[in-house]
Amino acid sequence: MGKSEMSDHGGEQEEKRVRLPLTMDARKGLKAGDRLLLSGRLITARDQAHRRLLDALEKGEPLPVELRDETIYYAGPSPAPAGKPAGSVGPTTAARMDPYTAHLAAEGVAAFIGKGPRSPGVRRALREHGSIYLVGVGGAAALLGSKVRAIRVAAYEELGPEAVYELEVEDFPVVVAYDLAGGDVFSHLPPTA
Repeated sequence: MGKSEMSDHGGEQEEKRVRLPLTMDARKGLKAGDRLLLSGRLITARDQAHRRLLDALEKGEPLPVELRDETIYYAGPSPAPAGKPAGSVGPTTAARMDPYTAHLAAEGVAAFIGKGPRSPGVRRALREHGSIYLVGVGGAAALLGSKVRAIRVAAYEELGPEAVYELEVEDFPVVVAYDLAGGDVFSHLPPTA
């Protein structure tokens, strides 16, 4: 894929069209709260796939997918209805992937997409490794599925919806939650216990 491309639409609360993969220059230009429309290739991975990826890294085994400059979406696509490339594909609560995130960020992952805030340790690891965190819209899985143009299993097919899928998306809506400068879209929320 080519370089990341960004363009703004006029008006308040601009959406930026972003072409994947996200280059470091593109990541540096994003700020917490930016609304993005992603187009290009990303991969999905949830708990079981993350566990397998980390196991492979710890054993020094080659990974089944290249992670450098990749965007990982915490989702498990549902089966596609007749005539559509994908079913619903909503974001999973990202905190469940916190134990794995620093390791995958160290492998060069550009961005992670999920829902909800992350731990302080994950936020530090993201900044340290040049990764950003994006949030998808929870409760809008069917809408997000409609932004998928193509889907294929990339690894761990036996995991079913928890397999690693490669998605080709167009105008996939997300918000920058944590940027490279330490900006935090959740900072206005009251602390939780």
